[in-house]
Amino acid sequence: RFKVSQGTVRKAVDELAAENLLMRRQGKGTFVATHAEEQVQYRFLRLAPDQPSPLPGSARREFLDCRRLRAPVDVARSLQMKAGDMVVEVRRVLHFSGQPVVLDDIWLPGHMFKGLTADRLSEYRGPMYGLFESEFGVRMIRAEEKLRAVAADETEARLLEVELGTPLLSVERLAFTYGDQPVELRRGLYRTDHHFYRNELS
Repeated sequence: RFKVSQGTVRKAVDELAAENLLMRRQGKGTFVATHAEEQVQYRFLRLAPDQPSPLPGSARREFLDCRRLRAPVDVARSLQMKAGDMVVEVRRVLHFSGQPVVLDDIWLPGHMFKGLTADRLSEYRGPMYGLFESEFGVRMIRAEEKLRAVAADETEARLLEVELGTPLLSVERLAFTYGDQPVELRRGLYRTDHHFYRNELS
């Protein structure tokens, strides 16, 4: 039908499975992966503990704020929106083994996430991207990141329970959905006293 050989299709499927975009289930077949799948729940979280432990499974999410506001110029530019368009802004802390490790500030296009509230985020048991996919029809396909070292200011130090001026890893992530459309800007601050940032290059 598409005038493509079976070998080419098989290779394409293998590559998509390797990128966790397709999931193989023994005895059932191959399916489009969702962020509810265990293998891709923390697809973009590259933080790992110095001492091996089930990091994602031990995560506790604390949502500090979720509000609608007009997009600041830099946020609008990243999300390819007009300055002043409505966005949803979320602030949360991720705790691992009882310790605050990640402080995230997240911006989402308001017209794509109508009805998103702090209560809904807190009630949802799965990963945030799973909620975005199942309730708002937005699937994160890929992301770009910028990393730099920063010093904790007073608010960041209080929320992450570190001393003022403590070095933190700043990770700015822009996530895209189909059509290479940016749909999430996330600025995270990571404690690295007991964790490190891991990436795989090929």
